[in-house]
Amino acid sequence: MVEEEAQQAKTEKMRYVKESCPALCVPGSLQDLQELCRKLHKQIDLVDEERYDMEIKVHKSNKEIDELKLKVQDLNRKFKKPVLRRVRMSADAMLAALLGSKHKVSMDLRANLKQVKKEVKEEEKQTGDWRKNIEVKSGMDSRKKMFETEA
Repeated sequence: MVEEEAQQAKTEKMRYVKESCPALCVPGSLQDLQELCRKLHKQIDLVDEERYDMEIKVHKSNKEIDELKLKVQDLNRKFKKPVLRRVRMSADAMLAALLGSKHKVSMDLRANLKQVKKEVKEEEKQTGDWRKNIEVKSGMDSRKKMFETEA
């Protein structure tokens, strides 16, 4: 069965070649050979022009198909969102982009920040007898007596 199909394909190919390609007649003189070469070159040029035109048509139709696919996706709202790149902008540039070029807004974010001063705690700097600190902090005399008897 496969052999029959192969034989049939071979005979079909031979029939097509005989129809489309005439038998080659090689002339004996030099001028006839040159004329044959010119004729063949003209045929080659025509075939190349047709091939080029067909390639351009295919390219244009592929481009049109891609554009129509994008339109269909847009209409169906099933298109993928592109990945956004992170852009570094200053605050002034961001405001200019948001508000447009009509509004000239200059914003210094550092100027609006509060100034914080570091306070130095006095308790950390005081170094002295720890017993005096206990006497000052303790409000009960009984505790004071308890510490005095132990020492």
